[in-house]
Amino acid sequence: MPYSRHNIRTSSRSAIADVTHAPFWLDRPMRPDPTPTHVGAATADLVVVGGGYTGLWTALLAKEADPGLDVVVLESDRIAEGASGRNGGFVASSVTHGFANGLSRWPEDLTELTRQGHANLDAIEETISRYEMDVDFARTGELEVATEAHQVEELEQLPDLAAPYGERLEFLDAQATRAMVNSPMYEGGVLDRRGVAIVDPAKLAWELARVVRGLGVRIHEHTPVTGLEATPTGVDVRTEHGHITAGRVALGTSAFPNLLRRVRPFIIPVYDYALMTEPLSQAQRESIGWQFGGGVGDSNNQFHYARPTVDGRLLWGGFDAIYHYGSQMGPELNRDDRTNAILADNFFTTFPQLEGLRFTHAWGGAIDTCSRFSAFWGTAMDGRVAYSVGYTGLGVGATRYGAQVMLDLLAGRETERTRLEMVRTKPMPFPPEPIRSPAVALT
Repeated sequence: MPYSRHNIRTSSRSAIADVTHAPFWLDRPMRPDPTPTHVGAATADLVVVGGGYTGLWTALLAKEADPGLDVVVLESDRIAEGASGRNGGFVASSVTHGFANGLSRWPEDLTELTRQGHANLDAIEETISRYEMDVDFARTGELEVATEAHQVEELEQLPDLAAPYGERLEFLDAQATRAMVNSPMYEGGVLDRRGVAIVDPAKLAWELARVVRGLGVRIHEHTPVTGLEATPTGVDVRTEHGHITAGRVALGTSAFPNLLRRVRPFIIPVYDYALMTEPLSQAQRESIGWQFGGGVGDSNNQFHYARPTVDGRLLWGGFDAIYHYGSQMGPELNRDDRTNAILADNFFTTFPQLEGLRFTHAWGGAIDTCSRFSAFWGTAMDGRVAYSVGYTGLGVGATRYGAQVMLDLLAGRETERTRLEMVRTKPMPFPPEPIRSPAVALT
């Protein structure tokens, strides 16, 4: 039975009847207490706006490069409250949003982009180990699966296509794919054994915050930044209850309206949704296999992603990617009961042997989406402000890379990263409404 958004089974609706409408990763007692709001006047060498992965990696890399640097992180809400605490926890080596996207846009640089991406993932793993970060990191790999015959043919060609660029992929037929993850929907797959890890996304943000605070970084939560103003020697970063005079500013604000108005036409907020199951029984775990422990994504245009957790649950997300007219954002959009029901129904289509399993959490949130589907960068105010945005849902690993690029740009240095066409160019901007909505639908 193909995936559908119609004729949702009653049993699927029952499975989500009692969910908690909050991200599973954030709804746990180990969440750290908030840090103090910034009040009054202060100075800093570097102010980082945004307490998600981009901002926290920027702070960490800056302090590692120069331990004497005075760094401040400003977060409008709580650490990990945005995309960093709502995602599936797939840490991919790709910085181009997958091999196919990189090949279509930067074929001449793709070998180098692949090398840098794998080095970035290795560095993430090394950093987590060196600082003894409790984030449930596992270098599991990822399985991309086909659910239709034409997708099998495409996946079968992928290992040979990707090999010259440095990717090592393995094609699996239907039997081998189902031996890894048992679903009647899976007709074949491609296994990437080393290019993807999984992690507890909220723990990663919380542990990054712990580490940078230990290195002397000041973090202020509940501190929205209201504006930036150039000064003769730097940038004045204005907040609701004060300001900070900074030598340099790094912006990692994800899908939220960028403080630089020139950047806003390049980014739209697209809402993605996910469910988390209750822990599976031993019999349920045996019925689906999933011995390799990694994540799974299907090859559909409206794709699903799934992964196990350390406590025996399954995360299931994707399919719908919803843009609201006028680039609307708001907490009320983090819940979509219709999409949740569709997700639940498609879950049981994929794993009919799990019929009767219930979901404990349902949530959604905005993804910073751009027209080329991968991060882009730029500077303002005579190079004193830099930004990294546009990850389009594949930023758990790529944000560290994005942070490095921002620091390169702020230092005004040419590096192996800044020489790349991907870094030197920008995506096409989205047109204003009323043209934007159909353009987004087409994209």
